[in-house]
Amino acid sequence: MRLTRYTDYSLRVLMYLGARPDRLARIGEISEAYGISRNHLMKVVQDLVRLGFVTSVRGRKGGIRLARAPEEINVGAVVRATEDSFQVAPCETCVIAPACGLKCALDEAVRAFLAVLDTYTLATLPARQLALADIFPEVSEV
Repeated sequence: MRLTRYTDYSLRVLMYLGARPDRLARIGEISEAYGISRNHLMKVVQDLVRLGFVTSVRGRKGGIRLARAPEEINVGAVVRATEDSFQVAPCETCVIAPACGLKCALDEAVRAFLAVLDTYTLATLPARQLALADIFPEVSEV
């Protein structure tokens, strides 16, 4: 199973925001922290706002933050919301599809993959690594 760059960036934004839930962040600082194009992140953040994972505050002192507490944001739900498809192989155009059991096996594998992600929240992800807030440099408030 391979996630799209879009889902990867979505998870990165959410993890960044979850590392410092007490303050607003700017897209530019997230872009700089990860070395990702600001333009790419703008679309990702707009969709995360639309999906209800992030809220945005307009204005000079504005920015973005998680819409809910990190423990309320399920990783499996984020992946389901940001991936276009979970089709692992193009079975509908395959000549052996009517007699093949591979599609069932692949579908089961995807369900298992998502079931594992459903056991994680943004709050539980950093528990398996260094504290994320320690990795990202401090950004002064403007």
